[in-house]
Amino acid sequence: MWCLPGGFVASDEHLDDCPKRILKNETNLTNIYLEQLYTFGHVNRDPRMRIVSTAYLSLVNKNLLSQSVSENSEWFNLGETQADGVTTITLTGSKTEFEFSVAKTAQDKNHFQYSYQITENKHLAFDHALVIAMGIDRLRNKIGYSDIVFHMMPQLFTLGELQQVYETILNKSLLTPSFRRIIANKVEKTEQIQKGKGHRPSVLFRYKSKNEQSTDF
Repeated sequence: MWCLPGGFVASDEHLDDCPKRILKNETNLTNIYLEQLYTFGHVNRDPRMRIVSTAYLSLVNKNLLSQSVSENSEWFNLGETQADGVTTITLTGSKTEFEFSVAKTAQDKNHFQYSYQITENKHLAFDHALVIAMGIDRLRNKIGYSDIVFHMMPQLFTLGELQQVYETILNKSLLTPSFRRIIANKVEKTEQIQKGKGHRPSVLFRYKSKNEQSTDF
């Protein structure tokens, strides 16, 4: 069965160093963005023994990678449909395609607390379907109040490219004028132009760091 890369933390290893080591060993990827997602501790989540796992969310622009993934690893494209509170996620690799379904139930809507339950899964090991579903939700929530999305962008980009990334993460189309108002304070126009794309040249922008962004009171 397919599974997310994982392993055990060493007794003398900092928790945040563990996923970097495992990612290198399992996939050959290094120097990419990582942040803690959630700690999964259901009693029966691993049939071998009692396992508590701290999952990490990783963001990377695959087109800018200098490394190739290891032989036992593979990139998957993600598709998603929702109906009656159940999200069905389709993962498509170079040689295989499969899907799983996860139900999401609100526990406390005022504090955005939800419970997740796998309703169908035949191809992903352990509870990794929950990890993926919760990772998607975390990313969608964070792009609304943080600049996390820029970890997936090149140094220079067009506003159209940036909007496409937002729409892919959110799984919906955005009105261009509204989107540009939302990100106006996060980007800065440069004097460079994107050429050779088969359409009218587009102005390139760069990400403005938090220190460069203005704050209104």
